[in-house]
Amino acid sequence: MGNRVAREDYEWVYTDQPHADRRKEILAKYPEIKSLMGPDQRLKWIVCMMVAIQFLAFYLVKDLDWKWVLFWTYAFGSCINHSMTLAIHEISHNTAFGNNKAMWNRYFAMFANLPIGLPYSASFKRYHLDHHRYLGGDGVDVDIPTEFEGWFFCTRFRKFIWIILQPLFYAIRPLCINPKPITQLEVTNVACQLTFDILLYWLGGAKPLFYMLAGSMLGMGLHPISGHFIAEHYMFLKGHETYSYYGSLNLLTFNVGCSK
Repeated sequence: MGNRVAREDYEWVYTDQPHADRRKEILAKYPEIKSLMGPDQRLKWIVCMMVAIQFLAFYLVKDLDWKWVLFWTYAFGSCINHSMTLAIHEISHNTAFGNNKAMWNRYFAMFANLPIGLPYSASFKRYHLDHHRYLGGDGVDVDIPTEFEGWFFCTRFRKFIWIILQPLFYAIRPLCINPKPITQLEVTNVACQLTFDILLYWLGGAKPLFYMLAGSMLGMGLHPISGHFIAEHYMFLKGHETYSYYGSLNLLTFNVGCSK
């Protein structure tokens, strides 16, 4: 558990960003794919259903013993909140209402953000577009761990700790690598989320608040459903920087793909 891993640096490549070329090649070979591009008419209803489920869960856990709050937080709440973060990912690509109603998507993402407990939908949109546009770009793509993370979390045990704390690194890393000026949408996102969190505590007490926040942390960290973070972004076999998964967990993760 304490042995250092063999690799001590990133895999550096100096070719052009592949996303645009891959898109052209796929569309040239399969032009019918264009018919699938556009908003998903089911997404907004699925998101509303998940938000309603979490609101009901907030009510149900407020009178449970703490041991059952812990159980349902990990077994259920973390799965729903993880799914909500991926719903926000979909909404960030304007798939809820389409490109012509961009602001509708932004505010709907804030609504989807409510049961997660931490305001991040507005900031996620800004940084996630950079992730697609500059995939793997040093100092721009904030999904890539920092040099400090690669240097310090170099043993199996430390990597285990890193997985547990991954939500914190995911939130803090953009501020360290590529800080951006705060926008009005981000201020609105924070104000709405803090208001909701305070109301939840006032109406239900500490247990619903714990269920919400701990569920988000656990669902984005040490949880089977979070395997796709590693599968998507980290290289285990030279030349293969990402892995696909087509199993049943995609029903909860909007087909983002989870690691095997």
